[in-house]
Amino acid sequence: MILVNGVAIDTIPASDRGFAYGDGVFRTLVVRDGQPRAWRRQFGKLAFDAHALGIPCPEEALLREETRQVAGEERSCAVRIVVTRGSGPRGYASPAPVRPMRSVSRSPFPQHPAEWIERGVTARVCALRLGWQPALAGIKHLNRLENVLARAEWDDPGIAEGLLQDCAGNVIGGTMSNVFVVEGERIATPDLSQCGVAGVTRDRVMDGARRRRVACVVERISLERLLAAQEVMLVNSLIGVWQVRRLGGRAWDPGTVTAQVRRWLDEDGD
Repeated sequence: MILVNGVAIDTIPASDRGFAYGDGVFRTLVVRDGQPRAWRRQFGKLAFDAHALGIPCPEEALLREETRQVAGEERSCAVRIVVTRGSGPRGYASPAPVRPMRSVSRSPFPQHPAEWIERGVTARVCALRLGWQPALAGIKHLNRLENVLARAEWDDPGIAEGLLQDCAGNVIGGTMSNVFVVEGERIATPDLSQCGVAGVTRDRVMDGARRRRVACVVERISLERLLAAQEVMLVNSLIGVWQVRRLGGRAWDPGTVTAQVRRWLDEDGD
């Protein structure tokens, strides 16, 4: 099911700036038994990102109700919320006034092999490098061509994710995930001040660490540093937490911290 501006249709105008320029933001979240997981955080991120681009964000109550409608009777599903700057004339100049377009759509919850949770996943290092754009860093905007091109680098179903570096060789994240590394008594996640997406689950893991007084730092992380880590974790709202089991010639045994972080997310709810 898809709602576009509250109407059950599956089309948008060709003049919509999200379609034409990627001029918009989005969030993907889990709905279980009619309840959107981490809703407060998801809406907060959507509103923050929309504000950063100068796009008025729809009211929280409206989006939550439309999320409920779209999820319907599904026990478990994925819901994607998109907010664009709406339609406008040809050219990059923003229309005045801005009349945002919103869409809320439902997809089946993705099914992955159970062993990816139990034993970890195989990942690869992508050849594509992310460009720096501090004005967009952290924002989940609709311009995702870098991710699309990176994901096109492999078609082996046994590879769960590809890791992305920036133009300076810093690990930023996966094509669809954020990254954490375990180093002794602390965990670290890449600095996203130049590029990358600051996901909701990344925030939840960092907050969970703080609550439990586990050191968690945001730093530049080279590929060499990642390969030397005791554990490497991939996180997003749909997959939860995966440990990287194999990356190139490096292999890891199942780690205890990944299992602990997974429990944090279950215990902390929103």
